[in-house]
Amino acid sequence: MSAAGHRISAAAFATLATGTGTGGAAAVAELCAAQASKHRLLARFLVDETRRIGHRDAALVSAAYETLSELEERFPEQVDRCLRYPVTGAWLLRTCRALPGGSPGELAALALAAAVRAGAPCRLRVPASDGMLMLPTLGLVTLPGGLPEVTEVAVEPASGGAELRAGRHKIDISPVRDGPGWQVLHQVPGTPGLSLTIDDLDPCRWPGDDVDGRLTDERRERWFACARGAWEVLTGRHPAVAAELGAAVSVLTPVLAGERDQHSASARDAFGAIALSDPLDGIGMAVTLAHELQHAKLNALSEVVELVRPDDGRRYYAPWRPDPRPLFGLLHGAYAHAAVAGFWRVHAADTGIGPRAQVEFARWREASYQVCATLLGSGGLTPAGEELVGELRGLLGRWRAEPVTPAAAARAGLLSERHRRQTRLR
Repeated sequence: MSAAGHRISAAAFATLATGTGTGGAAAVAELCAAQASKHRLLARFLVDETRRIGHRDAALVSAAYETLSELEERFPEQVDRCLRYPVTGAWLLRTCRALPGGSPGELAALALAAAVRAGAPCRLRVPASDGMLMLPTLGLVTLPGGLPEVTEVAVEPASGGAELRAGRHKIDISPVRDGPGWQVLHQVPGTPGLSLTIDDLDPCRWPGDDVDGRLTDERRERWFACARGAWEVLTGRHPAVAAELGAAVSVLTPVLAGERDQHSASARDAFGAIALSDPLDGIGMAVTLAHELQHAKLNALSEVVELVRPDDGRRYYAPWRPDPRPLFGLLHGAYAHAAVAGFWRVHAADTGIGPRAQVEFARWREASYQVCATLLGSGGLTPAGEELVGELRGLLGRWRAEPVTPAAAARAGLLSERHRRQTRLR
């Protein structure tokens, strides 16, 4: 398997600098290519390093890598989908960091998943000590008891899916439904142009401790309905954001809301995944996806372009957080909330939600604008970071000149002052 270089063009950087989804699908595709390259390099590093240190799973890792390479020659799209899967990147990075410990032999599960997707037979030895075999992008196999710690697993194409054999046992792999020994990862239906998996199974699906469990049928249908509603909002009113989302995001990960009504997050190690608690409605989910897309883009961009200098320990007030933030965290917030302002700007004249949209637009354009000034005055940005923040502040400055109702301006100012006062007291 070959890996392209980690780079981004000047044109893509300029497009991403405003950060609001305006015509950035091609630029996001460059970020996705860089992430795919990183995953491939990590897989190759895993092979080389397990050999070098004499890891007990070195032979399993090498065999899995060779199988992936052979499959890629015949089925490049299917292998690429498995390699680009957000959880694959998170697992590879965590496993490489854990060496000489960990269980790198689970790379075989990735090769088996690619074979199932390709409709190709495959036979590999995999670790089976915990009785679970996660096939990334597909689902979770519960292996029967009594198998050796490392057991041979074979997959064969079958009508409507695949057949998995481990020892004398057979498990049917369906792409759409659960079965004995099998739990499927569900795909969100009815979102043409957007392929979303709800990953509520993979042990590596999220790095936090707030990960939720398997969705019930009722909750899953609610997620489906909200996702369809969000996609209708984005494709109908925010086509550029929708194009970026379709290029970059492939996984939704359920997490717990905690003390808040809703919670969402993105993780640097799992590019392409968005974690969120149970959505309430389509437009709420739409703004959440637009918000978290910005974090994902900035995380990926920062891996190919240095935007901030090393952390010097200073912390800054953030109008959207209860706690002071380091400079990179502050940059993340400004970049994401500029997109939130841009989202509500589009809806400012909508019947019913216009007053709310004007308040949100006024509040977050001003907050992001002021934070951009803090970032530029900090001395902690690199020249590339200064360029990005300068472009973003210019856009926000133009938005500040757009009128909102006096009531919306007053409400936005009141909310901002209340947050600042509460933060000061805290």
